[in-house]
Amino acid sequence: MTAVDAKVDEKVARPGVAGDFKRLWSAAVISRVGDALRSAALPLLAVALTDSPVLVSLVTAAGFLPWLLFGLVGGAVADRVDQRRAMWAVDVVRGLLMAAFAAAVACGAATIGLLIAVAFALTALQTLFDNAATALLPAVVDETALGTANARLMTGQQIAGSFVGAPLVPVLLGIGLAVPYAADAGTYLLAAVLVAGVRADPPPRPARAAGRTLRREIADGIRALWRDRLLRRLCAATTLCNVGVGALIAMLPLLVKGWLDAGNAGYAAAIAAYGVGGVAGGLAAGRITGRLGPARSLLLGGALQTGCLIVLGTARFLPATIAAMAAFGFVGMLWNVTQVTLMQRRSPAGMLGRTSAAFRTLGVAGAPFGALAGGAVAAAWGLNTPMLLAAALFVLAVAALSPALKETKETKETGGGEAAETGAGAAAGGETAVETGGEAAVGRGEAADGGQTSHTGA
Repeated sequence: MTAVDAKVDEKVARPGVAGDFKRLWSAAVISRVGDALRSAALPLLAVALTDSPVLVSLVTAAGFLPWLLFGLVGGAVADRVDQRRAMWAVDVVRGLLMAAFAAAVACGAATIGLLIAVAFALTALQTLFDNAATALLPAVVDETALGTANARLMTGQQIAGSFVGAPLVPVLLGIGLAVPYAADAGTYLLAAVLVAGVRADPPPRPARAAGRTLRREIADGIRALWRDRLLRRLCAATTLCNVGVGALIAMLPLLVKGWLDAGNAGYAAAIAAYGVGGVAGGLAAGRITGRLGPARSLLLGGALQTGCLIVLGTARFLPATIAAMAAFGFVGMLWNVTQVTLMQRRSPAGMLGRTSAAFRTLGVAGAPFGALAGGAVAAAWGLNTPMLLAAALFVLAVAALSPALKETKETKETGGGEAAETGAGAAAGGETAVETGGEAAVGRGEAADGGQTSHTGA
């Protein structure tokens, strides 16, 4: 370990739990490789099974719907239980589920209905896992380094998904249609082993009054979110963004393969460009947030992503699409890092699981409606029109978030110094940037693709 590595670990990890930090980061990155295999292969399987934009969009919608049904419950449960045990148990179940799905694909039994059911089940389990992971991270990471940890986590996941998982998809599909899903099952089980080895105690929780119900605890989380003006407006903006992101995710395969006639190679290039942009955004997030402040960073990000969506919907030229996806990924990572750090800093003690669950549930609520709307708009007016719909929604999101500029001074007083530290560790260039994506990058959290799938938080 180099002197720089030791300094980074000392700044990020709590005393005595540096190994836990590395285990959690490794589990997140390994799991992200499997997620990338599945998320890239599943839309291609859906398109192979049907040419209906509406049916394809249903697969995407099913991947978000459980947040509306179970998200709040998952947050309340996460605040009650040992988050570490909940996380590894969920990963074991998800691994077994994906192994069964891989067997079905290998036997030729996959249908659109089965794809919808699997997407729904995986996200239902994710509602507990994600909220538990968000609540556990402050037990492993110093409060002053949460932004650094979140940036490293998301950057590591982006590298694993875009440069390891996604490029493997054509190779694995060449071996067999079921292979990407079998590999995904293996990553879940390996991640479960790593999380089970974490020794840190969960964050302290206030004593719960006798007879206190889950319903009351869920209501407490919603009230805590509503009372924080900045988080409330950020949640509203996130919900609008995710309507647009849902349409983008559902229709991107058809946009590239149909409207652009670029085939699987073009689709892979667009996804890879998004990944490259996300990695760059993770490395630069701390510096940008430190200079502009969280609120202005989010506003700038929303405006830039609006422009990217306009390019996607109007430029019938693959290089333009690739460039727009790269920029979209860059700013999406900036948004996610800023959003998660604000959530962890501003949530009341002992309520992070419930507050983040309320945020996620409301934020993700837009995605299934966006996916369905994207399919309907594409069927009625053309495969490029969902991108223009998404651009309009991002304009509304920026307008909803604008009043949060009044919170900039307060936010910089509570988080600006740490944000600058994140920039020093993640955006100083060359050597430090490599460490952020490599051995010294020892952060953890859930997949930020709950992020843009971006603006869903993490």
